[in-house]
Order: sequence, then structure tokens, then C-alpha cells
Amino acid sequence: MGRMRDYDIAFVGLKPGVHNFEFEVDNKFFEEFGEQDFENCHAIVRVTLEKANSLMLLKFDIDGSADVICDRCGNPLKLTLWDEFNVVVKQVDDPEEMNENEEDPDILYISRTESHLHLATLIYEFVLLSIPTQRVCGEDEKGNSLCNKKVLDMLDMMKKRSNENNSPLRQGLEQFRKNQN
Repeated sequence: MGRMRDYDIAFVGLKPGVHNFEFEVDNKFFEEFGEQDFENCHAIVRVTLEKANSLMLLKFDIDGSADVICDRCGNPLKLTLWDEFNVVVKQVDDPEEMNENEEDPDILYISRTESHLHLATLIYEFVLLSIPTQRVCGEDEKGNSLCNKKVLDMLDMMKKRSNENNSPLRQGLEQFRKNQN
């Protein structure tokens, strides 16, 4: 994880005020975190750090793209990543206990003796949160699906077959559904 040091900010020498940083993440960055459900991710993460006494405000701007697979038809898609996240970093004497008891995920506690902000895990999480959970091909200007037509036809056929199927299991499910109402 030596490469993760590239995503640290040495804040001790910074004067109070606003400071800007930029980090580039790619497939090598994500290899450190294991297998992902996307490929060819390339993102620029801009971090604005506003430093005050024992408190820092961090704003993360994510900008980039990643290749994913359509949830509906299996076609490859290139998604645009864009999002913003804010984190408040507070310096305290017992950061482990404070982090365990903190309910707000946007507040992070670090030790008063700490000299660097280790941002790799935050960057990883924020890039993941920038990728939409629903990944579909979308529609053309006429409102028609851009999904693979053969796959959509096959899905429709399977749906019709399942609706026509009068198996004992299906009848039991229908009886169960009627009893629930």
C-alpha cells in the first residue's frame, strides 16, 4: 500500500485558510482495494481543504468516467462520474473512541499528534458513491431503449412464459398472495 501515500496531505505546515489539491485515480488505484464491478475508471478528485485551529473542512469534487455493464441487457456502458462530498476533520485526543461513537459519517476524528490526512480510503468511497447504482443504456431522443434489442425480446418472452406457467408452485404463490390481502 506504499502507493497510497500519494493520496496523503501533510497539513501541519499549511497556514490557516483554503488550500487546493488534485488527485488522479485509475485502475492501479483500485487494485489496492480488490476487485471492482467496473473497469477503466479514470477520475480527477479535487480536494479543497479549509484549515482552522483543530478543525479542517474538506470538499471533494469527483469528475471522471468508468466502464460498467448494463443491468438490463449486458451491454458495455461508459458512465460519467460527478459528485461532491464534504467531510469535517476534527483533531482530538482519543480519535478511535470518537470515531466509534460518531453517528455522522461526514465527521472524521484524527489525533492531535497526526501530521498527515490519509485520503485514499475516502477517495475510494467517494468515487464508488459517484457511480450510479442503476446502470442502464438509457433512451434515444424518441424515448426508445438503447438496450440490446435481442436481449430485451428474450426477456419479454421469458416474462410471458412465466406469466402463462400454471405450475403448482405458482398457484400456491397466488393463493398465498390472496390470503395476505
